[in-house]
Amino acid sequence: MTKPANPCVLTVNGGSSSIKFALFQAGEPLQRSLYGEVDRIGLSGTNLTFHDPAGNQHGSHRIAASNHKSAANSLVDWLEEQDGFALVGAVGHRLVHGMKHTKPEPVTRKLLNELHRLKPYDPDHLPLEIELIETFRRRHPKLPQVACFDTAFHRTMPRVARLLPIPRRFDAKGVQRYGFHGLSYAYLMEELARLGDPAATTGRVILAHLGNGASLAAVRDGKSIDTSMGFTPTAGLVMGTRSGDLDPGVAPYLAQTAKLTTKQFYEMVSHKSGLLGVSGTSSDMRDLLAREAGDARAAEAVALFCYQAKKWIGSFAAALGGLDTLVFAGGIGENGPVIRERICAGLGFLGIKLKEAWNAKNAAVISAEGGRVAVRVIRTDEELMIARSVCRILGPGTVRGRH
Repeated sequence: MTKPANPCVLTVNGGSSSIKFALFQAGEPLQRSLYGEVDRIGLSGTNLTFHDPAGNQHGSHRIAASNHKSAANSLVDWLEEQDGFALVGAVGHRLVHGMKHTKPEPVTRKLLNELHRLKPYDPDHLPLEIELIETFRRRHPKLPQVACFDTAFHRTMPRVARLLPIPRRFDAKGVQRYGFHGLSYAYLMEELARLGDPAATTGRVILAHLGNGASLAAVRDGKSIDTSMGFTPTAGLVMGTRSGDLDPGVAPYLAQTAKLTTKQFYEMVSHKSGLLGVSGTSSDMRDLLAREAGDARAAEAVALFCYQAKKWIGSFAAALGGLDTLVFAGGIGENGPVIRERICAGLGFLGIKLKEAWNAKNAAVISAEGGRVAVRVIRTDEELMIARSVCRILGPGTVRGRH
């Protein structure tokens, strides 16, 4: 790996079965010098892949990662062998769930203890994320770490948008709507401001983060007022393998008729539903688009995704009292012109009108001249948002390499 010239920030984004990482050289702007991913944690064939743009290097090799702990240690083992690791001055972690935390925070023992108590709120992500933090603390105890919460962006939502219509005693225990994809949304809003869109600070914006995990957010005057995901990331829009919103009566019905346990039901709605469940073949939108002409189930899955996204845009426009800017992001949102066109079709009454040629090219602005709503495509970058947060929280003088 090419040795970076400046002190670095390491960003770590742990999922349920994968870890994304990136190394950023401190400065203005932050420069990505290395990035990669550990995938298939807990399964056979776990790989660590990496890309080094500066040195024009990339590679992949097998690692031992039968569980979260071994995956975290294997990643740190590999990082320690890289030339740039000695220059890492701080580590930033994405934490999917942060309850009432409103901004990134330095990792302390008190915060770690709290995160352990939060694990039941997010059993898919928090265990690995906590293991990663604790691995770095054990092996590099003097290295500052910062927790960046995916839920923090939505803490500005009014109480009416956070309430779940169940007995109030559960609300007191934290059972309410939180929303997720907050790091992506925070980055998109900063990009919107950088691009000079006035709606970023004094307008009505809908952000559509559409990927294997998918959600939308309604933002007024720079603050989130609603989002499609709720108590967990399984809620809202239909996704790659997640069901999205579901009639609660489905759970007891399947328990009675199909003998599904709570664990089996959760596994089904989180990992076997969504586009995969409806199509019966794939959770990948690219596969479904390629098959839809000759596969009715694939076509239905695509149609369901577009239909639901259209409904969320309409409902959020109502909550906002109108719309000034619509932003598409995420793997599908950034690279799926057919999906964007189908979602926006029929939304002319809101002022949404696409320019076909610009949409086909995934241009930065895809709205037609004269349309009341600016429709943009912005490539999101959660890792860069984490790195920015680390520098802001610790201060530029704190992020120094360890020579």
